[in-house]
This record gives sequence, C-alpha cells and structure tokens, in this order.
Amino acid sequence: MSYNQHFNKFATLLTNSMSNHVKFFSGKASEELAKRIAHAYGSDLGNVSFSYFSDGEFQPSFEETVRGADVFIIQSTIPPSDNLFELLLMIDAAKRASAKNIIAVMPYFGHARQDRKDKPRVPIGAKLVANLLGAAGVNRIMTMDLHADQIQGFFEVPVDHLYASTLFIPYIQSLKLPNLIMASPDMGGTKRANAYAKHLGCEVVVCYKQRKKANEIENMFVIGDVEGKDIILVDDMVDTAGTLVKAADLMHEKGANSVRAVCTHAILSGSAYDKIEKSKLVELIVTDTIPSKKTSSKVKVIGVADLFADVINKLINYESISSNFIC
Repeated sequence: MSYNQHFNKFATLLTNSMSNHVKFFSGKASEELAKRIAHAYGSDLGNVSFSYFSDGEFQPSFEETVRGADVFIIQSTIPPSDNLFELLLMIDAAKRASAKNIIAVMPYFGHARQDRKDKPRVPIGAKLVANLLGAAGVNRIMTMDLHADQIQGFFEVPVDHLYASTLFIPYIQSLKLPNLIMASPDMGGTKRANAYAKHLGCEVVVCYKQRKKANEIENMFVIGDVEGKDIILVDDMVDTAGTLVKAADLMHEKGANSVRAVCTHAILSGSAYDKIEKSKLVELIVTDTIPSKKTSSKVKVIGVADLFADVINKLINYESISSNFIC
C-alpha cells in the first residue's frame, strides 16, 4: 500500500471517529428543527424513545451508545413545562451514560422573561432554569436571542448566545427600503434596535407603552418622527402580538410609509395570527426556533438550522464563532 493510500485510509478513519463522537438528539418540541440542524451539519438525529406511565409520567431513553461522545440535545423550552423537564431528563440520561460533553441547544430559552424581580414575592424563573440545567449535568448552552443578555451570567458553564440579526440584516438589506428606520416597540428593546440601526446606517424611533397588566397595554406613544418612513420594528419575541400590532398601527397613523417587524421567537399565542392579519403590518419576519402553529400570508419564516450547524461545527473544531455575529 502506497503512502497516499495509507494517508487516505487514516484520514477516513479519523473522520469516521470524529463523526461517531458527535451525536444529535432531540426532544419532541423541536424534532423538525433538530433534523434540519443535524442534516446541515452532515449527520442524522440519534434515536430516542419515550416510555409513558398511565399518569402521564415519561422517561426518555437513548437507543444507541453515547459513551465518550459530544452529545447535542436540541430542544426549545416552550410551554408546556414538560418540554423543559424532557430536556433535563435527557441531559441526566446522557450524563449517566458517560457522554463526554453534553450541550443543550435551546433555540428558544423559555422563562427568559422572568430575568429579575420586577415586583415583590415573585421568582426569577430564568435563574431557576439555569440552576436546573446545571444540576442535570449540562456542560454548555447554545441559544438564540435571549430576552435579556444578563441571563448568560446565570450559568456556571459557557453560553454560546447567537443572534438572529445574522439572518435578519441580509433580508432587510435585500428589501432596499428608501427611507429605512429601525424601531423598538418598547423602551426595553432600544439597545437591540440601536444595534440594527448602527449596522444599517439609519435612525431609531421608540414606542413608550404603559401596561395595565401582562399582555395588556393601556397607552402607547411614539418617540421620534416616522412620517414618510419605512419602519422595521425589532424585538426578540412576539407572543400575543398586542404590542407589535398597536405599535404598527400607531406608526401608520403617524404617517409611516410602511411598517414591518422582525421578531426572533414566534410564540404567537391566543389570537395573535388574527391580530397580525388585521393590522397595518406589511410583513412579520420570524425564525423557526419555535414550531409554527398556523400559516399567514403576512408571516415570513427564516430558518436557523444552517447557522446553528455552522456554530456547532466551529465548536467541535475549536474555531472562533465571531464571524457568525453581525451585530
């Protein structure tokens, strides 16, 4: 056997060895997205089975060895809370099966809105979830557009915090809007809107809102001039769409030429789809971190699988992921 043949054989064995030590698994909440991430990486999803007791208790089981492997468990922790507990049980199972590293890939990190005590006698749910993941045995977290950046500090393990701006900005640029202005639907999102505006070289306007209670707005005002402008509202998530729709309609009343929105996590609960259809929004651009419940002519979905797969590949090969961030 020639030197080249020896080298090619060794390279093949090395490649196979590396691929055997990177395994992808998914919880039930993100199975379709997990398949796309694994495929984009060049792999397949591993086999997980679930046993159910008559009272609803469940038990996941890896149906293949994970000993010594880098195990990526993909699960967005959307309601119900079973999805979070499912992830915790899978992490524990991988740890007890002697996985080398366990990486929780959480495209949507649930309970992130509970990042602080905003009134007396309430929990900090995001910190509790971080503690649970750490106790289960996770070695690393990979997620996208946390509701608050400080949540990264709740963990004692590395957090790869990806940004949907990497996907949204090229799309916004492709629209070639003549009078582009970025907007935040509330005061809390000004930092995010400003980051987009700096990269795109445009101005920022802000909506100021007063709430009666969660998911219910009392008053809203626009800070800035929107007349004749092409507005793009930016937020990390859209839940009931009440704030987004009210902001879009208000800006239209103030003379905006067009109003669009980019929101990473499309929770879209309750009557959100109906509100969006009836609103002045031209388009709502979201990602597939959360599975779609319905379809709408106004909702455009941009996939995140290639981005996650690229970052995972760089993580495995100890490469920098800085190039994956636009703003």
